Amino acid sequence: MPLETRLFDPSEYLDTEEGIHEFMVAAFEEGDPAFIAKCLGTVAKARNMSKLARKTGMSRAALYKALRGEGNPEFTTILKVMKALGLKLMPVMVKEQAIEDAA
Repeated sequence: MPLETRLFDPSEYLDTEEGIHEFMVAAFEEGDPAFIAKCLGTVAKARNMSKLARKTGMSRAALYKALRGEGNPEFTTILKVMKALGLKLMPVMVKEQAIEDAA
């Protein structure tokens, strides 16, 4: 008898504020804008995409397209989605050495 499997859907496990917070912190640590957008889409799915669409004033289809991780959503879209999800984007100073290395 073959083993029955199904695709892993992380949105099924994002059921606490702490879990969502840690998930998004990890996404931002990767530093990849497409990955961050995709992770926001995962959180949006966990929280109910229809409600998010109403809160942002965007259609569900537009949200799915912007947050699938394949496109390049506008920064205003990312900020709208984050605000509607109860998330905030805040600058954090990095260590001085990292700043010098970048120069």
